[in-house]
Amino acid sequence: GHRGVDSTGETTYKKTTSSALKGAIQLGITHTVGSLSTKPERDVLMQDFYVVESIFFPSEGSNLTPAHHYNDFRFKTYAPVAFRYFRELFGIRPDDYLYSLCNDPLIELSNSGASGSLFYVSSDDEFIIKTVQHKEAEFLQKLLPGYYMNLNQNPRTLLPKFYGLYCVQAGGKNIRIVVMNNLLPRSVRMHLKYDLKGSTYKRRASPREREKVFPTFKDLDFMQDVPDGLFLDSDMYNALCKTLQRDCLVLQSFKIMDYSLLVAIHNLDQAQRERAAGSGGWDGRGRPAAQRALYSTAMESIQGEARRGGTVETDDQMGGIPARNSRGERLLLYIGIIDVLQSYRFVKKLEHSWKALVHDGDTVSVHRPSFYAERFQRFMCHTVFRKIPLKASPSKKSRSGGAVPRRS
Repeated sequence: GHRGVDSTGETTYKKTTSSALKGAIQLGITHTVGSLSTKPERDVLMQDFYVVESIFFPSEGSNLTPAHHYNDFRFKTYAPVAFRYFRELFGIRPDDYLYSLCNDPLIELSNSGASGSLFYVSSDDEFIIKTVQHKEAEFLQKLLPGYYMNLNQNPRTLLPKFYGLYCVQAGGKNIRIVVMNNLLPRSVRMHLKYDLKGSTYKRRASPREREKVFPTFKDLDFMQDVPDGLFLDSDMYNALCKTLQRDCLVLQSFKIMDYSLLVAIHNLDQAQRERAAGSGGWDGRGRPAAQRALYSTAMESIQGEARRGGTVETDDQMGGIPARNSRGERLLLYIGIIDVLQSYRFVKKLEHSWKALVHDGDTVSVHRPSFYAERFQRFMCHTVFRKIPLKASPSKKSRSGGAVPRRS
């Protein structure tokens, strides 16, 4: 990919150092959000999705921009009015957005995944900033009108929440970045993390991935590690499956596939044991403030209504979905659909035809959007998530941690 490391050991992206990129992002966003605040609120029009605003930042400064100690760069903002609407829909006020992204330095995440993208997180854990390829940025632009329509009908979604699309032009190169919701708060220690597609072909974490401090496992690993699945109470299970079904329908209508469900698990009982043993587990001191953004956590996406009525105690759950494993341990799940900027175009069709000739076509992860969506839902709602069996609940304690029997 475009990632590299320069002679001082600093990460670079398209030959721009990470620190210069972070600086440019913060200067650019400060300017664009500030100039947007002078424009009156109004309904989003069709042409708003295609607007691109551009501003030049010379290092010596100009009458519009401050001086800075990076090389000259140009900052582009895509569909500023449309994204302002999305942020508002998710309950993010302009001053909060600015404060989160631009008040403190951005933190670079080392675990970047296979995409070769750079990831930054805002210091308050609210936002992820990710570099995207030209094709992905272009595809997101095309998606915006449909995304707008979908969110208006259904703000409760596990799809990524896109808050801004920008481009930093530096050294003759375009670096496109997207600002999204952060699924995994750093203040909560995740004990396990899975990237699930509902496919079994080559869906096992590589030996290199397993060596990481916080590896991301895949479908076959999940089936091996958690053969009985994750148990949710029936209301939560129904709400989750309904949300997944609706999201898959949206993705299918955009001919999108190859997306994954990211499932991160915080085991409350294990964390308690780690604290007691003093093994440096999450100590509870860094208790995060509840995320400000409405529907920013999976819990709120699924139970937005109940949350507004104040019936869900989110304080205890830190935005995670309460669940149990087959041993009866209490878990918090952090989930979201990721990698949706893949459009099922010629390349993917080719890839599928070729793989299907060599292997069983139905186990391959790249597939027709409708088949992909169906297989994805089936896997999530039958294999990964299950309802807590009713009869097992009262006697769970007496079973002393024995496995909960399966009842399909």
